[in-house]
Amino acid sequence: QLQLRESGGGLVRVGDSRTLSCAASGRFYYRYAMAWFRQAAGEARTLLAAMSLRGGNQIYPDSVKGRFTMSRDNARNMAYLKMNNLTPEDTAVYYCAARESEDMPTSYDYWGQGTQVTVSS
Repeated sequence: QLQLRESGGGLVRVGDSRTLSCAASGRFYYRYAMAWFRQAAGEARTLLAAMSLRGGNQIYPDSVKGRFTMSRDNARNMAYLKMNNLTPEDTAVYYCAARESEDMPTSYDYWGQGTQVTVSS
C-alpha cells in the first residue's frame, strides 16, 4: 500500500508559477506509476500528467502540455508538478495518484486528499 500526501497549494496570482509536491509513504515506491489530477468545483476529475516508474514515459493532455511538468524522485518517494503561467481556469483541487504498474495505467488505486490551488486575477 501507498499513502499519498499533497502539499504546495494556496492562493496565487494570474501568471504565477507553482510547484506541488506529493509525498508517498509505504514500501517500494519505485514500483508505482504516478499521476496528477485536478477537480474544479462542479466538474469531473481530470488527468494532468502521468509518469512511469522511472520517469521514462510521460503523458500530458493537450490542455496543459508545455505549461505543466511532472517529475519524480524515487530516492525520496516524491512526485512534483510544476505549473507555469497559471490562469483562473487552473483553480481546482489537485490530487496525486499511484498504481503499482510497469506500464502506464488507465486507472489509479491510491489517492491523496488533495491540495487547493486558487488563481486570482
